[in-house]
Amino acid sequence: DEEKRWTVPSGQHELHESLEACCVREVAEETGYRVRVLRKIWEKQGYTYGRDVEVHYFQVMITGGTGESQDPDGLIYAVEWKTVNELRALNLSFPEDREHLIAWAAAGPPPDDVTNYRS
Repeated sequence: DEEKRWTVPSGQHELHESLEACCVREVAEETGYRVRVLRKIWEKQGYTYGRDVEVHYFQVMITGGTGESQDPDGLIYAVEWKTVNELRALNLSFPEDREHLIAWAAAGPPPDDVTNYRS
């Protein structure tokens, strides 16, 4: 019965898992897409659900998958792409991300010589 909000895939990394591997796993679980991490975009510190958190954001490239959520808890209502203009009006789970997401999306793809992260 909660209000529907939009967010990028995210989750807690597991013991001995790199941040990049966590990103790949979470995207697959939450969207059904297989991805490759291209680069780190930004990170933030915050406080949510009663605890301090550190969140790392990565740009990824889709390498396969279905675009369907693998969410056993039923918390994900849809897997959708959003335009820059849609980002401006979305009800975000983390409103402080809006300007970063808009700036990143408006910048377009990275140059061809971007460093690839391996997980």
